[in-house]
Amino acid sequence: MSYPDIPGLHHVTIITGDPNTNIDFYNRILGLRLVKKTINFDDNYTYHLYYGDKAGSPGSIITFFPWPDSRPGQNGTGQARATAFMIPQNSVEFWQERLESQNVELQPITERYGEQVIQFRDPDGVYLELVGSPIADDLNNSSQWWSPGDLPAEHAIRGFHSVTLNLESIDATKELLLLMGYSFLGKQGNRYRFQGEETEPGSILDLTEISFQPGSMGKGIVHHIAFRCADDHEQAYWQKTISGAGLPVTEVRDRQYFKSVYFQELGGVLFEIATYSPGFTID
Repeated sequence: MSYPDIPGLHHVTIITGDPNTNIDFYNRILGLRLVKKTINFDDNYTYHLYYGDKAGSPGSIITFFPWPDSRPGQNGTGQARATAFMIPQNSVEFWQERLESQNVELQPITERYGEQVIQFRDPDGVYLELVGSPIADDLNNSSQWWSPGDLPAEHAIRGFHSVTLNLESIDATKELLLLMGYSFLGKQGNRYRFQGEETEPGSILDLTEISFQPGSMGKGIVHHIAFRCADDHEQAYWQKTISGAGLPVTEVRDRQYFKSVYFQELGGVLFEIATYSPGFTID
């Protein structure tokens, strides 16, 4: 039996400091819904915060481990550097003005692969981007987007655009992505772009090849990135396929809202493959 390729991201998990500051930034300023607050399954002394669209759909979920006493991490190779969200192409000016009004320091707007990119950091120094995307323009289900208060639904974040990985060499990671069904779209400078299902949120993964010191884990650093698959059967297929490629893969772990397997790709980034079901609506 054949199974579909990996379509894109499921979620991104990051280490944060003060949880109240985190909630204020991602819920009030970025307009993401605080979908769940739970206990970290692997550390019962730590909360786990989940944000996303109205239903917490795979491809929209950014999660945080609040470690208030954690030291800041060190950005470097073997890490996911930037997490990018999709916005409609005509929303770039709106978001630029909104973020500036909240005293968020922005980098000059750049163009990447024909799309405008707003670059900034959250209060812990996490690298974030908002990308004006034609895919976002086609996602017009306004009932799905979370748009509290002064954020009109027409400008709301539409889920992930991409994640950028910093690597000493892209070779092994490139082969893994091709195995997972990603297509190579092209190179721009030291950035190599790969894409899963092109009409879906979070379908893009960018690899940047840099010569720098290895990164270290801590506050402000991405802990892992998760890819999505439909169900247990697809997950078992990918667990076996990744293991067959020589990468040690964990047993299936029940995360209540989805099931997960984990492995570290050869560039150093911790990957996860998570199921769609049962989803956040079960409770």
